[in-house]
Amino acid sequence: MSPEPIINRVANSALINIDLAEHRPPSPVVHLDLAEFLEQGLILRETDFRAKLDGLDPTQYNKAYVRVFCSTEAILPAWAYQLVAVKLSRSAKKVMVCNLESFNLILWLDHIAELDLSLFQDGLVLLKGCSDQEIPQAAYTFLAQRLTALVKKLMFGEACSFVPLHKN
Repeated sequence: MSPEPIINRVANSALINIDLAEHRPPSPVVHLDLAEFLEQGLILRETDFRAKLDGLDPTQYNKAYVRVFCSTEAILPAWAYQLVAVKLSRSAKKVMVCNLESFNLILWLDHIAELDLSLFQDGLVLLKGCSDQEIPQAAYTFLAQRLTALVKKLMFGEACSFVPLHKN
């Protein structure tokens, strides 16, 4: 008597798996340190600052998410950040003044907001919970919120062990 073949019930089910690690934000990312525009990395002289800003090649920021920050403890006036935003407004997708953690979160949220989720309409969806990549918790939360209006059933975790989140 031959043993019965092992059947992968998960692969044969109507379950749709979403792994956020496979949906990383695709836009280019540029980090612009304003310390490079300052005298000795600390002193902002308006004329020099504007000249250096005018020397920026806007094509390197084309359709990019740009994080503007200052790596030194220089105290910069608010208008300095505004000048950078104005300079890059025609080429960059988005210009943000924030720390790295906030920047990554904004990338994820913008990307999830743009995802076409229509293929999950009335589906049984499992939002994969384990990843070896660092994905902000808020990204999962936002995706779950968006999926709730579309799916028949939403779960979180792994196929062998999941937590039901929502059922229509």
